[in-house]
Amino acid sequence: MPSETIKLTAKFKLKETPEGLEELFQTYREIVNYLITHAFENNITSFYRLKKETYKSLRNEYSELPSHYLYTACQMATSIFKSFRKRKKKGKAKGRPVFKRDVIMLDDHLFKLDLENRTVKLSTPDGRVQLEFYPAKYHEKFRDWKVGQAWLVRTPKGTFLNVVFSKEVEVSEPKAFVGVDLNENNVTLSLPNGEFVQIITHEREIRTGYFVKRRRIQGKIRAGRKREELLEKYGRRERNRLNDLYHKLANKIVELAEKYGGIALEDLTEIRDSIRYSAEMNGRLHRWSFRKLQSIIEYKAKLKGVRIVFVNPAHTSSLCPVCGEKLSPNGGRVLKCSNCGFEADRDVVGSWNIRLRALKMWGVSVPPESSTMKMGVGKVSRNDVYKLHASYG
Repeated sequence: MPSETIKLTAKFKLKETPEGLEELFQTYREIVNYLITHAFENNITSFYRLKKETYKSLRNEYSELPSHYLYTACQMATSIFKSFRKRKKKGKAKGRPVFKRDVIMLDDHLFKLDLENRTVKLSTPDGRVQLEFYPAKYHEKFRDWKVGQAWLVRTPKGTFLNVVFSKEVEVSEPKAFVGVDLNENNVTLSLPNGEFVQIITHEREIRTGYFVKRRRIQGKIRAGRKREELLEKYGRRERNRLNDLYHKLANKIVELAEKYGGIALEDLTEIRDSIRYSAEMNGRLHRWSFRKLQSIIEYKAKLKGVRIVFVNPAHTSSLCPVCGEKLSPNGGRVLKCSNCGFEADRDVVGSWNIRLRALKMWGVSVPPESSTMKMGVGKVSRNDVYKLHASYG
């Protein structure tokens, strides 16, 4: 049975910030900015080239610093410069990139995590120091996971260690795929037995409500600590509520797909760059964390041995799943095919086409006469509509 790797990041809040950490953050920031400047001036996007051209001089200047800080700084600088170049090509960046955050990338030579004793050993210019962290219930599930790289992050709320964990899981060959169409207010699933399930999320209303609330605060309180505290308070509530919603939603989707062994999602990585709607629609798209939802579905599916595939999203909601012709609006959200007479809700059409594309990717023929492509199943019955309610955080 083939295996796949799951990667998840866990956050550990340190109980105390040791002396000397302030200097370490400052030194690391200086090194990263030096490397970014060198990469910018010489147009270097290769980690190996950047390290080769700068390591000796940095090693001489920062001889007391453990050498692997220079390696991770090169990785950080390369990543920042690549991102800057990409944004600049799209007209979204100008000048030169600057690293301002209190973040240090750590590899396995620079830290050692002990979940049992709730401590982390960190390499510093003064040797290894042992730090305690506050335990959380979800930390327990990572006891048999492999520890990868980490980031030491300093914020107004304290110092955190964000650790990447990985685990190999067995993923079976799918019998069939469940097509999943993600929308702002619902998720529609196309099942291999020809049925459709729609899960009502009300995500758009949740996001819009908190967006309006923050705008009112910004209008009433122009500046100051109170303003920042309120914005952070409602931003945190929104994140917690949506995070709860996403986990419930992912659990339901994986539960429905488990017996089939496969889930098909749209590859939406470039949706924000490729779609140009009104300012209001663009704002809503930027507030919609579809990629986070997809990542939660993906890792929960893999833990259950369910395979995930991503399909091309182009025209999934505008082409007839029966004959392939372009669909036309037929009132409300209903679409109709003038060629074969097929008629269905656009979300049903989207989920159906997503599932068919996954089957084609898998090498399965999907002729129009197959049982899952008969006309007249393009409606979602009331019995197949779920409503998920997100709890408040």
